[in-house]
Amino acid sequence: MFSAGERSDVTASEPDSAAARSAHSAATRSAPISVLLPTVRWTDACDEVADQLRGPEAFDGDAGSDGDPVDGNVDAADELLVVCDSPDDPVADRRGDLPPRVRIVIAGEPAGCSGKANAIAAGTEAAANDRFLWTDDDFHHPPDWLATLDADCERRGPTTEAPVFVGRDPLARLFEPAYVIGGTLAVAASGAVPGAPAIAWGGAVVFDRGDLRDGEVALLRDLRRTVSDDGTLSDHLDVRAVDRTRRVPAGGSLRGSLERFVRFLTITRYHAPAATAFNVLLGVALATLCLLAPVGGVALVTAFAGLAYARFGVRRATFLLAAPGALIAPPLMAYALARRTFVWGGRRYRWRSMFDVAVEPV
Repeated sequence: MFSAGERSDVTASEPDSAAARSAHSAATRSAPISVLLPTVRWTDACDEVADQLRGPEAFDGDAGSDGDPVDGNVDAADELLVVCDSPDDPVADRRGDLPPRVRIVIAGEPAGCSGKANAIAAGTEAAANDRFLWTDDDFHHPPDWLATLDADCERRGPTTEAPVFVGRDPLARLFEPAYVIGGTLAVAASGAVPGAPAIAWGGAVVFDRGDLRDGEVALLRDLRRTVSDDGTLSDHLDVRAVDRTRRVPAGGSLRGSLERFVRFLTITRYHAPAATAFNVLLGVALATLCLLAPVGGVALVTAFAGLAYARFGVRRATFLLAAPGALIAPPLMAYALARRTFVWGGRRYRWRSMFDVAVEPV
């Protein structure tokens, strides 16, 4: 068992090398991908994804003696679009010094939406390909990540992986069991459990333009007037989760972890109000159980968290914090629901309704 503060970037459910080779072979027969990665600075994730991009030879057969593809469209290739807000962002300094098939896209300052949603919209408009892979800059992308997801999309249609948030401060570690149960488990149920809502995780979701139920224009319109990029995508896409997770570091400061909690609850409040109501009632019920029947309540909550951790191969002792987390959940949820603003990525957002967002200085 890992300690509560230890981090792992690989889960037990990730594919072995043989499966990865098979996925890569299948992916080379599919469509080129545009990877959208919003960030304001160049991170390890940018290098990891850039190293996985496939050139024209992957889509058009073997290269000839001059290095060009023998048949097909010589321009077909994967691309990585690193999307930032402003030419003043540090990552913009990499223009002119980029790996092959990588471009910097300047999205501009968001107006009436989040910086992340604005960046995804700008990247979508700039993309050269019809298959998209959305990702983030804060987790490890193994060498077979792009090819495996591409093969999943070719075989299953729109596909998402699920995040496991790994706390970097005491409050974030206390939230870990709730995030596994309410976040990882909810995403993993997409397409696997009858009646479960389709939930995309913006850190690893792949789909084609033609998969959008109401078309690309409708998605871009909604992205530019709301906060949550993956919540909005979930409203436009029938997506299925694959049995694979990624470890995502979360928090780093008590204030940052609290703002994340407020943002997450606000997202579910607008995109899944019924689920939010259920979560509030469940939180009150579990806290009451732990108070009125502490031995049985604590044992039940801890066992449930342990089972969820085991389901996703999360070997961390933080499942033992499930009962303390359940006790503080009701007041924290009340606080989050009462908040009218939250801070994300250096901006303060006043999210009044699904499509009514004001961006304010911090």
